[in-house]
Amino acid sequence: MSSRERILGRVRRALADTPSEDTPIERAYLREHGDRSVEETVELLAENLADYRAIVHRCTAADLPATLAGMLAARGSKTVLVPPGLERSWLAEADSEQVPDRVESTPHELDRIDSVVTACAVAVAETGTIVLDGGPDQGRRRITLVPDHHICVVRVPDQVVSSVPQALERLDPARPLTWISGPSATSDIELDRVEGVHGPRTLEVVLVGTQASAEVNS
Repeated sequence: MSSRERILGRVRRALADTPSEDTPIERAYLREHGDRSVEETVELLAENLADYRAIVHRCTAADLPATLAGMLAARGSKTVLVPPGLERSWLAEADSEQVPDRVESTPHELDRIDSVVTACAVAVAETGTIVLDGGPDQGRRRITLVPDHHICVVRVPDQVVSSVPQALERLDPARPLTWISGPSATSDIELDRVEGVHGPRTLEVVLVGTQASAEVNS
């Protein structure tokens, strides 16, 4: 008996009592970890975003235009890239020049943009992740990867879920999904953390709900 036959024989014996391919396998995965209220879930999202070095702001829907205008002014952004479906009122108070997302825009043109403002598809509290699906208020994937500063607006609590399984239930796998956990960073070279390698160096997330304005930093 060859070595190959002995190995295959051991595999067959090990699999002898396993269900057939037609037998459904019960996978009792947890859909979320812990029993949290809506408020606790939003708090967990804010904490995990900050842990990933994102800058987290909170405001009401009425305060959002002033909040975004203040963030762009503090950044010194002279230009801001705007997806075609972004609500116009969000940037009504901003002094930055609003640059529309164009198919013809080159990477060099996008690199000269100071900031980009988008909405999101969903935000995951347990992982501190925001997900973009290329919707009209989020734009094409490259507009959130090339500019150095990304502001993402999350509607609270409608767009916040506890876990990745819950997020997947809301997402269309056929769409161009971008999963973002903090600003772009890598430690591949001598374990030195470098930010802005394959995406924005700075990520700011605005949680828009009914709470008064606040900020959470890492």
